[in-house]
Amino acid sequence: MQKKADRLYENFAYTKAIDVYKDLLEKDYNVEHNQRQLADSYFQLRDPENAAPLYAKVVEQAGVSPEYYYKYAQALRGVRRYDESRQWLKKYLEEGKNENFVEDLLNEESITTYPGLETFRLENADFNSEFSDFGAYKSNETIYFTSARAKGAKNPKIYDWNGEPFLDIYSIPSKNGILEPLSGDVNTIRHEGPLVISKDGKTMYFTRNNYLKRDGKKDEDGVNHLKIYKASLVDGIWTNIEELPFNNDNYSVGHPALSKDGETLYFASEAPGGFGGSDLYKVSVKNGIFGSPENLGEKINTPGNEVFPFAAEDGRLYFSSDGHKGFGLLDVFVVDPEKQEKIYNLGEPINSNLDDFSFTVSSEDISEGFVASNRPGGKGGDDIYRLKIFAPLMLKGTVTDSINGKPIANATVRLMDENRQQIAFLETDSLGYYETQIRRDMRYSIEAKHIKYVQKSGTVNSFDTDDQTELVYDIELSPVNDVEYLAEINKIYFDFDKHNIRPDAAAELDKLVNLMKNDYPELVIEIGSHTDRRGSIEYNRRLAERRAQSTYDYLVENGIDPERIVTYKGYGEEQPEIDCNNCNEVQHQLNRRSIFKVVKME
Repeated sequence: MQKKADRLYENFAYTKAIDVYKDLLEKDYNVEHNQRQLADSYFQLRDPENAAPLYAKVVEQAGVSPEYYYKYAQALRGVRRYDESRQWLKKYLEEGKNENFVEDLLNEESITTYPGLETFRLENADFNSEFSDFGAYKSNETIYFTSARAKGAKNPKIYDWNGEPFLDIYSIPSKNGILEPLSGDVNTIRHEGPLVISKDGKTMYFTRNNYLKRDGKKDEDGVNHLKIYKASLVDGIWTNIEELPFNNDNYSVGHPALSKDGETLYFASEAPGGFGGSDLYKVSVKNGIFGSPENLGEKINTPGNEVFPFAAEDGRLYFSSDGHKGFGLLDVFVVDPEKQEKIYNLGEPINSNLDDFSFTVSSEDISEGFVASNRPGGKGGDDIYRLKIFAPLMLKGTVTDSINGKPIANATVRLMDENRQQIAFLETDSLGYYETQIRRDMRYSIEAKHIKYVQKSGTVNSFDTDDQTELVYDIELSPVNDVEYLAEINKIYFDFDKHNIRPDAAAELDKLVNLMKNDYPELVIEIGSHTDRRGSIEYNRRLAERRAQSTYDYLVENGIDPERIVTYKGYGEEQPEIDCNNCNEVQHQLNRRSIFKVVKME
C-alpha cells in the first residue's frame, strides 16, 4: 500500500493518494512520512482546512524540513489563524529561508488595500456546476469560461489530480443564452483555459496542456506542462490552432491577457530565472510577430506564485498571488504595470481566506466582471462569481447659517473614515457647496468649521446606496456669539476725554448695522463702554455712559430698532482691556472703547 500511495502522489493523483494515506495512518504505518504526504496532498488540492491539523503534527517531527514551517503558515492563513501563521513564518525565517520574502509577509503593517472608491458586489454565477468553474471572461456579448463539467461527454477523461474531468472552454452567447462547449478545434481530451480574445473578436489566445494534433509532450520527469496557443475565428468556428513561439516543453506558460491596444500579451510562467514558482511576463505582439518575453520584475513577482493576469481597459493589471500580503491563499491584486509604484490587495469581498483568482472586467460594461473562488457557499470546488462594480458615490451638500439660512463660503469640511483617518479636506465655494467622492458601505465622520461659526460634527452613512449615484448631506452651522467676529469689526475707540463717534468708529458701526439689518434681523445685543484710568472713578463712569449713549444713538439713527439693544452701559475704568498702572498712550487708547455682546440671535 505504501508504494501505491507514493506512486499516486508522484503521479499527481492526489485525491486517490489521500484515501490510501488515510488507510495507512489508521494502521499506524510509517506515520511521520504518511502525515507529511497526506498534508501535502490536501495542500495541493487547496484544502487548508484538512491540511492545517496534519501540518501541526508534521512540524513537531524531529528533523523535519523547515519548508513545512512555511507550508503550515500558509495553511493557517487559509483558515484565518493569522497570528499563528506569523509565528511559523518567524520560525521559517529563523532557518534563514527566503528572508526578504518572509520579512515582507511578517511586516506588522496592515494589508495594503486598494484605495479606489469602487464597490464590488458578488453573487454566485447561475452557470456554475458541481465541478470546478473559473476563468470567466466576456467578449463581444459572449461569456467564455473554463469548466470541468464535461458537458455532453459520455465517458469523460478524469484528471487524477483532483478526480474531476479535464477542463474545457465553454461559451454563453447573449443572443440565445445557451451554454455550450466552445465550437471548433480548441477543446481536446486535455485541459483548456483560461483565454483572452482580441478586440476585433477574430483571435483567441488560450491555455492548454502541451497537446497539439493528438500529440502530447512531457518533460524528462514525465510532466505535461501548459502552453499558450492561438486560434482564429473562421465562419463562426475557432480553428487554425497554432502554438506561440515562446512556449517550452520543460516549463509551463499560460493564463494569457491582452492590453487594450492588443500589442502586449501578459502571461504566467514557471520559466527558469524568475523570482518564484510562477511569475508574470509580458511580450510584444505586432502584426502577428512576437517579441522576447520580459519578466515583470521583483516588485510584482515574489518567491510565491503570481498567476491569472488581466489587463483592464484603463491600463491597470490585475493578478492573483500567494506571495504578496493577503487574506489567505491566492488573493487578487492590482498594479500599474508601467509605474509599479504600489501593489494593492483588492480587499474583501473580492478576496477571502481561500483562493481568489481569474478576476476580469467587461470591456463593454465596466460595471460588470467576474472572479473565481473556492470559498464556502459555492456549488463546486472553484466557482465563478459575477461582479457588479458600483462607481464611487458623490457626497455633496451645502453649508448654511442655521439662523438665516444663507450659504457659508470658505467653510472647511473634513471627512474621516472609521479609524478617524482624514480622507478628504474640502472648502465650500461662494454658494456654500462642497462635494467629494466616497465609497459605499462606510460610516464616515464629518466636521464643518468656519471662524464665525461653532464647529459641527456628524456622521455620513453610505450603506444601502446601490440605487443612488449621490448622497446629499447638508450642514447648518450656528454663528458664534461674538458680534466682532460676525461683523468683522474692530472695537469702537474714542479720543481722550471724548464721547463722540470718530469716523473710524462710524465705519465699524456701519458693519454692525449691516449685520443686524441684513444677516441677523433678530439679533439682540448689549453695549458696554469703557475708559482709560486717567481721571476719577466717578468721572470715568459718567464718561463711559456718555460713550455708551453715543454708540446706542448711532445704531438707532441708522435704523436699528431700540428694542434690539437691551442695555447700553458705561463701566468706566473697571474692566480695562490692558491692565496697567503706568500705561502708555497706546494702552490708554485700547482701554477707551465700546464693545458688544450677543443677547439673543434666534
